[in-house]
Amino acid sequence: MPVKLGSKLPPAHDEARIEIVPLIDIMFFLLAAFMLVSLSLVNPKSVKVNLPTATTATPDTRKDFVNLSVDKAGLAYLDQKPLGNHELVLALTALQKTNADPRVFISGDRDARHGDVIRVLDLVRSAGIQKVAFEIREVAEQP
Repeated sequence: MPVKLGSKLPPAHDEARIEIVPLIDIMFFLLAAFMLVSLSLVNPKSVKVNLPTATTATPDTRKDFVNLSVDKAGLAYLDQKPLGNHELVLALTALQKTNADPRVFISGDRDARHGDVIRVLDLVRSAGIQKVAFEIREVAEQP
């Protein structure tokens, strides 16, 4: 007697289907994972300084600027690279030639001398850059 192999279920005449709901779930999970990873890879372009606070501070979220930092010893940093006065003017002049209207943020440490910050501001202006702002931190809300 021959052995009969097969299913005891009635034959299905439907075509094969691909369920897309699990695929959509996987894609949303991957999208969320990539977004969280990319947010953690933000590379700050400035030197860590203790910024002064102001009550009228408004954050600027645009990133098309150059960050100059002045630490408490009076040293100037252009995007985390320490530069002397002459090198800073040369770098800013080269920036002025490549970008027609550059923006510069000066981050001065709270303990930096006022004269050191003004010296850096004067160097920026001598390079021909007119859009200069000072970076400050918002005052923490008190309960």
